[in-house]
Amino acid sequence: MALINLAAETGKALPLGASLTHEGVNFSVFSRNAAAVTLIIFESADKDCPWIEIPLNKREHKTGNIWHCFIKGLQAGTCYLFRVDGPYFPEKGHRFNPYKTLLDPYAKAITDASDWDYTICSGFDPNKPGRDLSFSYEDDVSNQPRCIVINNDFDWQGDTPINYPLRFSVIYEAHVKGLTANPNSGVEHPGTYRGVIEKIPFFKDLGITSIEFLPVQEFNENENLRTNPRTGAKLTNYWGYSTAAFFAPKGSYAADKTPGGQVKEFKEMVRELHKAGIEVILDIVFNHTAEGNEMGPTFSFRGLDNSIYYILNENKRYYQNYSGCGNTVNCNHPVVRTFIMDCLRYWVMEMHVDGFRFDLGSILGRDQSGRIMENPPTLEQIAEDPVLSSTKIIAEAWDAGGAYQVGWFPGGRWAEWNDKYRDNVRSYWKGDPKETRHLATRIAGSSDLYLRDGRKPFHSINFITSHDGFTMNDLVSFNGKHNEENGENNSDGSNNNLSYNYGVEGSTNDPVIKTIRDRQLKNFFATMMVSLGTPMILGGDEFGRTQNGNNNAYCQDNEISWYNWSLLEQNKDIYRFVKEMIAFRLRHPGFMRPEFFTGRGGFYKAIPDISWFNETAHVVNWGEVGYYLALRLLGSKADTLADRDDNDFYIMFNAYIDLKSFVLADPPPKKKWFRAIDTGLNSPNDILLPGTEEPLHSQRVYPVKARSIVILISKEG
Repeated sequence: MALINLAAETGKALPLGASLTHEGVNFSVFSRNAAAVTLIIFESADKDCPWIEIPLNKREHKTGNIWHCFIKGLQAGTCYLFRVDGPYFPEKGHRFNPYKTLLDPYAKAITDASDWDYTICSGFDPNKPGRDLSFSYEDDVSNQPRCIVINNDFDWQGDTPINYPLRFSVIYEAHVKGLTANPNSGVEHPGTYRGVIEKIPFFKDLGITSIEFLPVQEFNENENLRTNPRTGAKLTNYWGYSTAAFFAPKGSYAADKTPGGQVKEFKEMVRELHKAGIEVILDIVFNHTAEGNEMGPTFSFRGLDNSIYYILNENKRYYQNYSGCGNTVNCNHPVVRTFIMDCLRYWVMEMHVDGFRFDLGSILGRDQSGRIMENPPTLEQIAEDPVLSSTKIIAEAWDAGGAYQVGWFPGGRWAEWNDKYRDNVRSYWKGDPKETRHLATRIAGSSDLYLRDGRKPFHSINFITSHDGFTMNDLVSFNGKHNEENGENNSDGSNNNLSYNYGVEGSTNDPVIKTIRDRQLKNFFATMMVSLGTPMILGGDEFGRTQNGNNNAYCQDNEISWYNWSLLEQNKDIYRFVKEMIAFRLRHPGFMRPEFFTGRGGFYKAIPDISWFNETAHVVNWGEVGYYLALRLLGSKADTLADRDDNDFYIMFNAYIDLKSFVLADPPPKKKWFRAIDTGLNSPNDILLPGTEEPLHSQRVYPVKARSIVILISKEG
């Protein structure tokens, strides 16, 4: 490409970003307070290639607050950056610095960021007193990754987003790299989008409907400056909750290293997952950016218009930090709201994703002063947007600034990560006293949280474990966290784990302890799969993945976090149970009801849709319940929308350390109780395949072993 011949024509203000046409590329970027904008075009993606700088003038290249130009002859793969000049007045919120090159917020891909050094991106001189009030004259053009012009053409082969209804979904939370990075993963392209494709037969066998990926938007994994105190190895930002480019899939997750190849490879992954009937949900981080606080780097939003994109303190030198990560995105500013909506629509329309999980979602409900709003326009617009009307929107309904909105998240149709479900189920199976009534509430869909504002049971995302905390195996293997290798003296990560090791901290060969732990894993999965709501599994829990007690492995890009696929064979009985438990749920609409239970009579008029009993088959006195609980679930007409019948169920829970004989309630007329699931039995008797359920010898009493769940199904016999 002959850079010397490039000239900027007027171009158009919209759409924002770099738009490829047959004749060239239109560039458009927002900045209200800039005095000057310069477009930098690079000859190639090579680190030391030549470049040309094209100043934009206000008369020809500015419409309102948008700077734009059109350059003929440019093609897909062209690399570019911006320089933006303006006032450097931190106390007034302005941090313009033309020596710091800037990423386009709408960039669809960026070049290799593996050696990106944020210290060079500082808009201030780190060696001067007052630091962030000083001004850096160091040009960082050679350090900065570059934006890449993308051709959106792709053979989708007729693909569209799947958009399963939430109530028919089983979500699997996974990390793109960690899924296949381990050498024992058995894939040709470890740690990549292609590696995910290679694992599709596994996902199909497991039976999940949806994969929720930890952040895949471009981030700098090398921003973490700590080292592992045990090994001396540099730690990373492994999880990726520090976004640098919101439209761009992470380049290092692609096997294709050609400029922009990550976009095509991501699309291939989505297309092939959809062919297998598996949705793609993205964990997205609009609450903050990787630019951090006033001591952080300047590489995009801060240099484009700091006072617009971030919530600032009264002294605008400083940032409000409701994210716990240094800054807070000004999500309800109209310009930022437009950016968020454009980003979500792009991932749905161009990348075909099926949903989003919004990290620290409560921040999207804060106004420009940081106050929680009653009717936040951003949250309402996401919920009401016609393009996103079938897209899953899931909130982490809290933030680091003290907002906690589980059950109260505004905006209409939002689903929520239900941490009350997590804590109540953990507490019950750990054997904490007086947890039975809380367990019942969670199994019944958490109506205490979602009924009052008209939402449905499936708006509760039911989970026991997630990326943030112990794996399920560690939940039953450790009494406390063991995060020493994170380099923070084990001070990071939650201390409220509701975990129990059953006698030995960590791994053990003691057969008694191993039996208890395996049984508890099955109890957790069985409870999730019979609860109203949408179940979410932490990837790897289905075969006993461990992080060696680390409950905050955000910085561990190694065997601590990577899936150890040898455990699939080692813990094959656990895997079989989880697989069959998922299938059990998806076969029975009684566990996927679209409405809350009423407690009134159903198809059999004398039998309520749900009935609660103690171990003697008497109606529960909620003030007296201890470790035992039973419920009878009416399956007939459970799916009122499809008018499908189901079996009836009798489910017994025993969290105590000894066996307990439960008296059974009567089965429906002309039916008998058959054993389908008993976590107190060894595999394969712990869960029986459909058609092989065993009739009970006694229809009156069933001995439920210590720390077990038993599920009976009604059949003609």
